[in-house]
Amino acid sequence: MGEYVLEMNHISKSFPGVKALDDVNLKVRPGSVHALVGENGAGKSTLMKCLFGIYHKDAGDIILEGQNTDILSTKQALSLGISMIHQELHPIRFRPVWESFWLGRFIKNGIMVDKKTMVEKTKQIFDEIELNVNPETLSGDLSPSNLQLVEIAKAISYNAKIIIMDEPTSSLTNNETEHLFKIIRKLQKKGCSVIYISHKMEELLQICDQVTIMRDGKYIGSWPASEMTTEEIINKMVGRELTDRFPHKDYTPGTETVFQVKDLCSAVPRSFQHISFELHKGEILGIGGLVGAQRTELVESIFGLREVSSGEIWKNGKQIEIHCSDDAKRNGLALLTEERRASGVFGHLSVLDNTVIASQKRYVKNGMLSEPLRIKSADHISKELRVKTPSLSTEMENLSGGNQQKVLLARWLLTEPDILILDEPTRGIDVGAKYEIYTIMLRLIHRGKSIIMISSEMPELLGMSDRIMVMCEGHLTGILDSSEADQVSIMRLATKYME
Repeated sequence: MGEYVLEMNHISKSFPGVKALDDVNLKVRPGSVHALVGENGAGKSTLMKCLFGIYHKDAGDIILEGQNTDILSTKQALSLGISMIHQELHPIRFRPVWESFWLGRFIKNGIMVDKKTMVEKTKQIFDEIELNVNPETLSGDLSPSNLQLVEIAKAISYNAKIIIMDEPTSSLTNNETEHLFKIIRKLQKKGCSVIYISHKMEELLQICDQVTIMRDGKYIGSWPASEMTTEEIINKMVGRELTDRFPHKDYTPGTETVFQVKDLCSAVPRSFQHISFELHKGEILGIGGLVGAQRTELVESIFGLREVSSGEIWKNGKQIEIHCSDDAKRNGLALLTEERRASGVFGHLSVLDNTVIASQKRYVKNGMLSEPLRIKSADHISKELRVKTPSLSTEMENLSGGNQQKVLLARWLLTEPDILILDEPTRGIDVGAKYEIYTIMLRLIHRGKSIIMISSEMPELLGMSDRIMVMCEGHLTGILDSSEADQVSIMRLATKYME
């Protein structure tokens, strides 16, 4: 086999208006975990899609186990022993897990599909990685973390020599991440190589052997992970020193209560119950908790996307009724959803359409949609948020994750909300783009807006919140002022109902 199981040499790839890859190299040793890092838009996912046959490279060579290989389809990639776990999961929501697991390669008994064997084999692989999921469960009923682990199990089931993991821990808790690392180490012992894409620097240095860094579609270099620090990786990624992870907060939150939730109970018995809190003018209220804390369910219910059985919502001293998202918008609320790809982005529509879609009624002139008004509005807000896009007509799916997130934020800002609810606002985006999102949040606070922010990243909660509300298993377990909050106190409250 030689020193490398995979060599990608001088790879280039262009899309209309964008050179996504420009002479990029990647060399992966057998049985190693190789980190591929860079800011959003650096070209990491594009490079991996060229390896997995989703895209076809314009130039360069892919050498697999010493053989020069032209990979033209995902089916061919899988047959060559290359498997990929994508950053954005697309489960077949109304079909059982086992069916999604074996899609495209059903086991047959004669001419009949052998369901029994597939269910048994699925269960066997789940047991191997200690995943407690019933293969008969509908995919849509799984939590994001279990969906992620199912995808990892699926990749393993192909007996791949190379597994690409694109942001595999974005939906995982710390314990689940440790569980994933155990699985990766087992794969290494079997001689499997893992290409690991993540923005979580601490993880990279913990699990990876080698680090390759990309910037703006170009290859910067490769180094042994043992010789790198978090600061060195970040500096090479962004091409400059990033001295602070969070912008300086130069404001004092007001004491005026602008939004209040009183004894809110979900209509679903095992969801949140008896939640009460208040939000002050010009404040960032963080919501922390582990997976299963029901944080997303709470904010989606506040926004009218889920049914509640009882409770009250007040805004500016008056009780308001929210039964659907239109009610929420009319009352000056905006919700940036947790699952960007599943419930936020319209991938095949333009940046323009994605930006103005929540405020279309404002652009009607003489009974018709005014294209000049739409363009003027989208252009202004895109420049204000510094969205990097070749043009407003670019398809949304061609933007990096960080720029997609900024477009979604722009969409809601055009509705002119007083209160923004941001559910995992920086999930799956790099340190540079995170800093830009944080800066936008502080600018909004200066304008008198108030923000509710759900985050599973402890440094983000501590670095951006004025107060932190902690939930566990659907219960509110405490609210901490930023001056008294630390990781220990938050985790103590986040596990209170599990003790």
